[in-house]
Amino acid sequence: MNALVTGTAGFIGSTLARRLLDGGARVVGLDCFTDYYARSVKERNLEALRAHPQFTFHEVRVQDADLVALLRDTSHVFHLAAQAGVRRSWGRDFRVYTDHNVEATQILLEACVGLPLERFVYASSSSVYGDAPAVPMREDAALQPVSPYGVTKLAAEHLCHLYALNHGVPATSLRYFTVYGPRQRPDMAFHRFLRAALQGDTIQVYGDGSQTRDFTYVDDAVSATIAAAERGRIGATYNIGGGSRVSVNDVIDIIERVAGRRLRVDRGPAQKGDMRDTWADTNRARTDLGFAPSVSLEDGLTEEHRWLTSSPVVA
Repeated sequence: MNALVTGTAGFIGSTLARRLLDGGARVVGLDCFTDYYARSVKERNLEALRAHPQFTFHEVRVQDADLVALLRDTSHVFHLAAQAGVRRSWGRDFRVYTDHNVEATQILLEACVGLPLERFVYASSSSVYGDAPAVPMREDAALQPVSPYGVTKLAAEHLCHLYALNHGVPATSLRYFTVYGPRQRPDMAFHRFLRAALQGDTIQVYGDGSQTRDFTYVDDAVSATIAAAERGRIGATYNIGGGSRVSVNDVIDIIERVAGRRLRVDRGPAQKGDMRDTWADTNRARTDLGFAPSVSLEDGLTEEHRWLTSSPVVA
């Protein structure tokens, strides 16, 4: 496999690139280091990758990259680059989301037209569902995002489908459900909760804590992503969830067990754009991709806690 991985310095992208390299692939990584969180975190994600002889890295936006050169001899594209974050996607920052999530996807897809790619795998999000569908959420449910971020991820999904239908780009989309684990972004809840437990800080919980999420361990998400590149149906969309649908309050209980200490909790009002519940129906991914999540929530949180304990992020 000769792979182009966009968003390689990020949480999932760096984990995916490492797995591909371990499997013998040649990987070209691309990242523009958006300022959503500290560059130093992303640089640490890249350290082991940069030392690998089969890895090449380019610091550039998708929109500014020489895609003709980068895609030469490429067999697989993994498009994970995006501007993350539901709460920051409102107001004037929305332009940042359309630039990185919609425009960049269209430009990359256009560059792939006519190339002999085996697969183009797009990393979408459970945020495309909103609060309308019944749970568990099926890929054929009506999609009504409740945040501008979700709107941009859905727009990019539509672009993948259009380019598959009209130009033969072999695109497949994956809707990740709340991915966590080592290297998780510092703004995400598990990272913040675990770090607070280590440092004795207070955590902020929005809403009453009874809202639920389907949590997916990063290694399971990466396994599904590689499986989609090998045998995902062109034009199809797949839910990728870990089967660990629990409430935020239950998560706090697990983290207290994992960390061996009580958390101090400051509760605030629910935030606009936050979904009430998520839960993935993964039957399609199980049938087509052989997807079967293998890491329990408690085991996954234990691994993330172990990583944070030894990470300079916490020092």
